[in-house]
Amino acid sequence: MATDLAEIRRALAEADCLATPEQVDAALTRMATAITSELDGQNPLLYSIMNGGLVIAGRLLPRLNFPLELAYLHATRYGHQLHGDTRLDWRMPPSQDPRGRTVLVIDDILDEGYTLQAICQHLADLGAKRVLSAVLVHKDHPRKARPGMRADFTGLDIADRFLFGCGMDYKGYWRNAPGIHALKDH
Repeated sequence: MATDLAEIRRALAEADCLATPEQVDAALTRMATAITSELDGQNPLLYSIMNGGLVIAGRLLPRLNFPLELAYLHATRYGHQLHGDTRLDWRMPPSQDPRGRTVLVIDDILDEGYTLQAICQHLADLGAKRVLSAVLVHKDHPRKARPGMRADFTGLDIADRFLFGCGMDYKGYWRNAPGIHALKDH
C-alpha cells in the first residue's frame, strides 16, 4: 500500500505543538543531570528501545559524562497503528547480556506502560542487578499498566493526545520532528 505523503505532511502542518524544541532540550538536560547523579560510577548498561528510544538515546547520551555501555532491543505493541493492543512483539531481544548489571531502559514515551513494564521485567528476569527507566514523555492519564506508574526519569508530562516527534511517530513518520506535536482532534 502506497504512503500518502501529502497526508503525512498535513499531519505535522496541522498539528498542535505541545513542546517546543527548546523545551525538549531543557527536559533532556534535566534528565541527564538526574541520571548522572544516580548512575555515575556504576558502570551501567543502557538499552535504547528501538525505534523511538533511538532518538532520545542519541540526544541524551552526549549529556551523560560518565562511562557507560549502550545496547538496544526492539519490542513494540503499536507498529504503525494509532492504538496498541496488549501483545508484545519482540522484534529484537536485548543485544547485550544484562546479568549482574545496573541497566537503564531509554524510550520516547510512557503511555499506558505495558511495553516498558514488560521490557523491564524481561531484563530483570535475565539477571539485571537493577533496572531503571527513562522516557522523554509521560502521557498524563490514569490508564497505566499499574496505578501511579512512572519512569524513574521523565522529561515532560504531556496531555493525553496522539503525540509524535522526538522519537514518537505518526504512521512511521515524523520521529525526526524536533518538538512534540499532537494530532488535531486526537
